Amino acid sequence: MKLLFDFFPILLFFGVFKLAEINQQASLAIATKFLGGLVMGGTIKPDQAPIMIATVVAIVATTLQLVYLKLRGRKIDAMLWVSFLIITIFGSMTIYFHDDAFIKWKPTIIYWVFALVMCVAQFGFGKNLMRQAMEAQIKLPEPVWKNVGLSWMVFFFVLGVINLLAAFVIFKGNTSAWVSFKLFGINGLLFVFIIVQTLMLSKYIEAEEQA
Repeated sequence: MKLLFDFFPILLFFGVFKLAEINQQASLAIATKFLGGLVMGGTIKPDQAPIMIATVVAIVATTLQLVYLKLRGRKIDAMLWVSFLIITIFGSMTIYFHDDAFIKWKPTIIYWVFALVMCVAQFGFGKNLMRQAMEAQIKLPEPVWKNVGLSWMVFFFVLGVINLLAAFVIFKGNTSAWVSFKLFGINGLLFVFIIVQTLMLSKYIEAEEQA
């Protein structure tokens, strides 16, 4: 349920975009009616409507996440606030300028912010955020925790670069392909990284227990 909650805006973004893409004329009518007064020039092209509608839905979904947590009296993770600010800022720019380049930058900015926060916390304040998140489930010596934290910093930075390459080089001009890659490709890489790291740490613990 936690995983589904975290991916709620991403899944909605993907689903709404694909649905709007299939029904482009209907999505254009909806975008023109509800967003026409918010865009520069007031005119929305048919191929711009799907990404604009999907962006609005993603902003609303992220906002609902915050409202839900507030109403339940739960602590809102700092990174969720960061995600909310970034999707709101870059999403609003996408809508106003009716340019999908801004929303394509959004994942990269989030990943780089994650990497920067982890780097400052670990090397500036001596706080390993990955250790704080995982220590209750796994016990590791300090040098290994440092490597775990560093591996996540590097991974998030590389993931941001991969998103830019996909958006502006590999799938340049093909927003539909980028949307699919954003859901399946980037998240697939994230899951693979988690699995590989988990296996490596499991082998390390097993080796330590046998030593």
